[in-house]
Amino acid sequence: MRVMITGGCGFVGSHLVDHHLEAGDGVVVVDDLSTGRLDNLDLTRPSLTVVNASAVRPLASFAVDRIYHLGSPASPRAYRARPLETIAANTVGTTNMLEAAHKSGARLLFASTSEVYGDPLVHPQPEEYRGNVDPYGPRSAYDESKRCGEAICRAYEQERGVDVRIARIFNTYGPRMAPNDGRVVPSMIVSALRGEPLVIEGDGHQTRSFMYVDDLVRGLVALMESDVRGPVNLGNPVETTILELAIAIRDLTGSPRSASPGPRPALEYVDAAPDDPRRRRPDVTRARRELDWYPKTELDDGLFRTIEYFRTLFTT
Repeated sequence: MRVMITGGCGFVGSHLVDHHLEAGDGVVVVDDLSTGRLDNLDLTRPSLTVVNASAVRPLASFAVDRIYHLGSPASPRAYRARPLETIAANTVGTTNMLEAAHKSGARLLFASTSEVYGDPLVHPQPEEYRGNVDPYGPRSAYDESKRCGEAICRAYEQERGVDVRIARIFNTYGPRMAPNDGRVVPSMIVSALRGEPLVIEGDGHQTRSFMYVDDLVRGLVALMESDVRGPVNLGNPVETTILELAIAIRDLTGSPRSASPGPRPALEYVDAAPDDPRRRRPDVTRARRELDWYPKTELDDGLFRTIEYFRTLFTT
């Protein structure tokens, strides 16, 4: 197949690129490098083409069979710093990629997010839940543009017959996360490796559902190649408090399995961020039933692999 991936130089996108290259597919990456990095990719691969461009601007025509639209700022630090760029990526960029899919006859997968559920009042969150989102809050540029992106996909599916898949992605972590992007897993790992306090916002009892990136890639590919219409949650249904995460990272960075055992850093509590969801847990019944997909990686195993990746950043 010929596959296009917007945001393919980013954390998730680069792992998806690796999967398709290993499968023998030709891959076209579209990335403006605003948050992605070229060194996430093996640029020597002859079946890989990298286009330094934004999906917000019309692209040259490519004959492709599949389009994954991942190109958007995704970390809170990135989308709060560039709200207009974020909105454009998920609305104008999504429209452009749907137009490209329409012209080429390609199937398109839109990378939506668990943030469409906002600070949910229903637990766990099924795809039918409509969410509790603040349209004027600090997360609104990301949350609402992803919701609008889903609506644009629905409109192209209905009016122009574009073959669309929508993945609602829950918290994902793993190697190639940017150490300074503000997300909780890399922030805590970097602090632990430096022997600094691990910062916990609020009381630490807010929950997230942490999915290792390999599991997400399996889910994205399974959804893309399925006949499933409508949004599908991809996430780890095991709920973990931020305090539990901090303790796990603190213990693993000082574990005998690690190359350089160090002191156990302290935990530091600060005020909670505005609009920070108290609970986040996906209902993955649809993915399990219709995609035969379920995350396989235990949190400690995934964290250990991620810690070792970040350790190399500080020792090379």
